[in-house]
Amino acid sequence: MHKVTGTLFKAHILKNILGINDQQLKISRTSSHLSSEKASSYNYVIVGAGSAGCVLANRLTEDPHSTVLLLEAGPKDTLLGSKRLMWKIHMPAALTYNLCNEKYNWYYHTTSQKHMDNRVMYWPRGRVWGGSSSLNAMVYIRGHAEDYNRWSREGAVGWDYEHCLPYFKKAQTHELGPDLYRGGNGPLHVSRGKTNHPLHQAFLEATQQAGYPFTDDMNGYQQEGFGWMDMTVHEGQRWSTASAYLRPAMSRPNLSVAEKTLVTKILFQGTKSIGVEYVKNGQKKKVFASKEVILSGGAINSPQLLMLSGIGNADDLKKLGIPVVCHLPGVGQNLQDHLEVYVQQKCTKPITLYNAQKPVNMVRIGLEWLWKFTGEGATAHLESGGFIRSEPGVPHPDIQFHFLPSQVIDHGRVPSTMEAYQVHVGPMRSTSVGWLKLKSTDPRDHPIIEPNYLSTERDICEFRQCVKLTREIFAQKAFEKFRGPEIQPGNHVQSDKDIDAFIRQKADSAYHPSCTCKMGQFSDSTAVVDPQTKVIGVENLRVVDASVMPSIVSGNLNAPTIMIAEKAADIIKGLPLLQEKNVPVYKPKTLETQR
Repeated sequence: MHKVTGTLFKAHILKNILGINDQQLKISRTSSHLSSEKASSYNYVIVGAGSAGCVLANRLTEDPHSTVLLLEAGPKDTLLGSKRLMWKIHMPAALTYNLCNEKYNWYYHTTSQKHMDNRVMYWPRGRVWGGSSSLNAMVYIRGHAEDYNRWSREGAVGWDYEHCLPYFKKAQTHELGPDLYRGGNGPLHVSRGKTNHPLHQAFLEATQQAGYPFTDDMNGYQQEGFGWMDMTVHEGQRWSTASAYLRPAMSRPNLSVAEKTLVTKILFQGTKSIGVEYVKNGQKKKVFASKEVILSGGAINSPQLLMLSGIGNADDLKKLGIPVVCHLPGVGQNLQDHLEVYVQQKCTKPITLYNAQKPVNMVRIGLEWLWKFTGEGATAHLESGGFIRSEPGVPHPDIQFHFLPSQVIDHGRVPSTMEAYQVHVGPMRSTSVGWLKLKSTDPRDHPIIEPNYLSTERDICEFRQCVKLTREIFAQKAFEKFRGPEIQPGNHVQSDKDIDAFIRQKADSAYHPSCTCKMGQFSDSTAVVDPQTKVIGVENLRVVDASVMPSIVSGNLNAPTIMIAEKAADIIKGLPLLQEKNVPVYKPKTLETQR
């Protein structure tokens, strides 16, 4: 009796301290295993509970007559229904923990990059509820209006800016309130940084001294310039799509969710998709979809699953002995990503995040966050940044900056060694394009990933320009009282040749793989899905995630991926599509100058 009472008391205390309620405990116990009483057939089977899959699961189950099964290869993003127990995911400042942890991460690596001193590049990708929105740096950037107008010209008809803007707004609740560009009552909470750190202030002042404009909303009228960045942080917590979309829908009886479930194959009857095969707890099972199977695994998993299921380049599939369902040579091609490099400067004052990374301070910061969701743990610290044009004649910004009042080494896998600040900078519309292919027929084998980085002269020149323009900003008067010696590239790196060598040695992925199941017209032999997101050449199969982008957008990819899923949900439900005409977008007064 004593033991039972003690256990109950502990459970009560746990529930109170960690904010777990009975509803959450019930959800965590029941929803996530495929209950045996339920039929193994649903209207929709969604593969991947990531940035797009969580959105679709929520929107498609708004109709009580639609049954949805959401399958995720990774685990949940909570423990006993508590976010605090999974602080490595939900504390914004803890983001580097999971970038380097295989538990919630596919942990991909590329082939050796021949234009980058044969380096093998590390590509983290979310394998958990929320997908990469549970791992990313929480930067909310939409890209430029012209990116979406370009999509339309590239064959994604109906995906121009006036058809995409309303879905960005539908998704969003911005803490500054709604306007012509911002949403006011969507599930995705977006906020601005709260630290007002003197180095962020110095950075923004320096950019203006260098002749660049200040923009009060780089997701609104004017992307060009520097300003405060939007973040998917809400009340001090990471606001992933699992928090924004999935958890609020979990209590619906028409939604079932399974974690730790690896989908191995799409099932076909002729060319009609009828369900999927998956492995859970070592057992192979099948589940059927009466309406559609929707792939939302992301730019690596979605093309991989298509190829494993017989959709892809017929020659490649035959070599592996995979029966061909549909010859679609664009699957896995057109791979695009953003590369970035860190330009780092020593700071002469002890105001960077270096002190915060000392064990005793980390404990203090962690406890404050666990107690109140406030303090230095409640931000990812990437609070300022901007977009500029690399040279005259470029119509809209093609270089992006994220400023950080700290030093990051090797994706955060190596601790900072000194008081320093840095900018992450890189070109937004690289001309280098890669591909991915199956390594084998084993779904557990990672595919061969060939991004083909820095394979064009234009990309090399743009990167060189990134370093020069960053140095010019860091040399401004605003940084005078903080500026120590340059750490990286270092003062010895001055010639174009030396800068190019530095880029080859130090540039890394910004973690934006995309475009591997590109959207386009039937007449385009490289297109994989049509503008309705349906896979070309087969029935009842869609892809909805970053892989359907015809070309990469000028910015981070999480916000556009959520927008794609919001718009696709309306298409799937057969609703009239939203459109907002003639929303003004900034254009530079002249293209004769770079700024």
